[in-house]
Amino acid sequence: MRYMLMHKLDENQPRAFDPSPEFIEKMGAFIEEAQKAGVFLAGEGLEKSSKESGRITAEKGKVTVTDGPFTETKELIAGFAILEVRDKDEAMEWGRRFTNLFIEDGVDVEVDVRRVFEFPA
Repeated sequence: MRYMLMHKLDENQPRAFDPSPEFIEKMGAFIEEAQKAGVFLAGEGLEKSSKESGRITAEKGKVTVTDGPFTETKELIAGFAILEVRDKDEAMEWGRRFTNLFIEDGVDVEVDVRRVFEFPA
């Protein structure tokens, strides 16, 4: 089963989008461990919404295009990882460990753990 971990940060929170070298080292070790365990398929961090971003919204057939930065930044998606795991419990365990990296760095974070939809074969 594939699960996506999406982490959300507040752009106005200090260090949220400017990680310390120690945090980067710990994140690298986490990714390496997940790769060695055979569960890490892909993952990336994202830049602040002020860096070359846009949003396309469709509502009742009307399309609106907005350039960043976005006014609501408390729950901005800051990155993702896609994991291949046995079940939700294993995905949640990796999610907890991922969350702890931010806690140890003093950064508030929200991590969604969502199963990836797979079309029937």
